[in-house]
Amino acid sequence: MSGMRGGTAAAVGTIDVLVVDDDFRVARVHRAYVERLDVFRVVGVAGTGEQAIAAVDELRPDLVLLDLYLPDLFGLDVIPRLRTAGHDCDVMVISAAREADAVRGAVRHGVVDYLLKPFDFEDLRGRLERYAVQRGRLLDTVVRGQADVDRVLAGGAAGAVSPVLPKGMSTETAGLVERTLRQTDGTLSATECAGLTGVSRVSARRYLEYFHTVGTADVSLRYGATGRPERRYRFVGSAG
Repeated sequence: MSGMRGGTAAAVGTIDVLVVDDDFRVARVHRAYVERLDVFRVVGVAGTGEQAIAAVDELRPDLVLLDLYLPDLFGLDVIPRLRTAGHDCDVMVISAAREADAVRGAVRHGVVDYLLKPFDFEDLRGRLERYAVQRGRLLDTVVRGQADVDRVLAGGAAGAVSPVLPKGMSTETAGLVERTLRQTDGTLSATECAGLTGVSRVSARRYLEYFHTVGTADVSLRYGATGRPERRYRFVGSAG
């Protein structure tokens, strides 16, 4: 276990993360991915189930990125022990486990997401940004009736651009990219989107990935003769 919380209290709006993976090289990569996002802060790394339980008790993270194949415990067995100890941190599974039983078990234990290895930074960023938006919605919601409960459980209005965008993203640019995507006949790449909107390719991809994570866009891969496959986006939601 490594890493300590900086100061006596977390910064306002910061989401503290514990990375759990038995391969220290993989854990280092995951930590680097998380620390590229402004809202998130890695407060510790654990390599076993027992270390993870002790780290949660000591560091009190908001979110645990949990591998399932740990040397001493199966990852899902860590979650009920955390709950028994009174910890209410969220858990996102990051694992190579593709068995249906593992996925069903993760759902039963209430994980917020399940990401299969291997993945790249964009895959993790999209899921963490979606988690941050949903967490903010849950923290800010005032429940006045059943409609408010239904809205929270549904994750907001389907197909709409979330009113709480991840840090560094603007409503104006989100609306521009969404309109461009919606008006496209077929699919659109980040490079094509950048050419149509005038934003950089990196920014275009970030917004397109965000729409994918909130369910507004589908992603397909187009394979060329060489190099990595091109990610192409198709609008599937209603107008934001």
